[in-house]
Amino acid sequence: MEDFTGVKERTYAIEEQFFSPFATKSKNTRGREREEEPCAMRTDFQRDRDRIIYCKSFLRLKNKTQVFFSPEGDHYVTRLTHTLDVAQIARSLARVLCLNEDLAEAIALGHDLGHTPFGHSGERILNKLSPTGFKHNEQSVRVVDVLEKDGRGLNLTFEVRDGILNHKRSGNPATLEGKCVSVADRVAYINHDLDDAIRAGILRAEDVPEDITAILGKTSKERINTAICSVLRTSRGRNFVKMDDEVAEASEKLRAFMFERVYFSDSARGEEVKAERMLSAMYEYFTSHPDELPATFIKLLGKYPVEQVVCDYLSSMTDRYALYKFNTVFVPKGWTHSDEGN
Repeated sequence: MEDFTGVKERTYAIEEQFFSPFATKSKNTRGREREEEPCAMRTDFQRDRDRIIYCKSFLRLKNKTQVFFSPEGDHYVTRLTHTLDVAQIARSLARVLCLNEDLAEAIALGHDLGHTPFGHSGERILNKLSPTGFKHNEQSVRVVDVLEKDGRGLNLTFEVRDGILNHKRSGNPATLEGKCVSVADRVAYINHDLDDAIRAGILRAEDVPEDITAILGKTSKERINTAICSVLRTSRGRNFVKMDDEVAEASEKLRAFMFERVYFSDSARGEEVKAERMLSAMYEYFTSHPDELPATFIKLLGKYPVEQVVCDYLSSMTDRYALYKFNTVFVPKGWTHSDEGN
């Protein structure tokens, strides 16, 4: 058997030499809920990243909406391309701040695993339907803890799970790497959603107010570079991760602009009404007929309320599969007699 002694220890030594004193060092992880035999070559955060990339929920992200439902073009952002954007920006932030890039990447790759079909519209709909509410960050943790690997979960480290749970604006991650992901998520979705809105003809580039573009830039590349440089200037050598006030304020203005002109536009609301009808109908159907859930979810019914398990099932669907399942359950199939016309 090959001897890989020292490979992981070399990573530990590099972290000791080059990391910020505020970084999360791989050897200092708070560990997993279930103890495991350690890998000889990979740190625990590197193993978490690999587990996320190869899990089924990650594969489904490619067919989940970011903003536009089931877009026809090939160049719109999906939940998967958004996730890769966040991972890239989070790694860039971690790199310039001398933080743990592997941890930041693992959190970023897992942060939206629990997202619904039909984007944030789907999240709002399930939150309304479920008696306990629905938040995609909490569902993402449920995916990695419970739903993956046929109910065994991925058994990720505390730091990755914490970063996934707290990546939203309202969250407070326990690590600076988690804070990098939180910033990266906001930078990614605002900028690339703007590109999609322009591509779809909902906005023109010149519609963005000049007081925003004067600070952030006029292209996605310029805006992302502005954000990263702002975080570096403000946060280098300090125990926080944030932009300077001017860039943060302009980013909030851009976010508000996007909500007004894109996310809550008449066209978006029209599609959300359709999505609500579909998800509401399937929610009612499967809570009344839990025996028709897939076997993986039926096994959860003894441990969790039926409403939660139905939300698990619905939130796991891609846009395409949700449409297919709705048609299967509710749309009558055509019928012809073999002797018709004879």
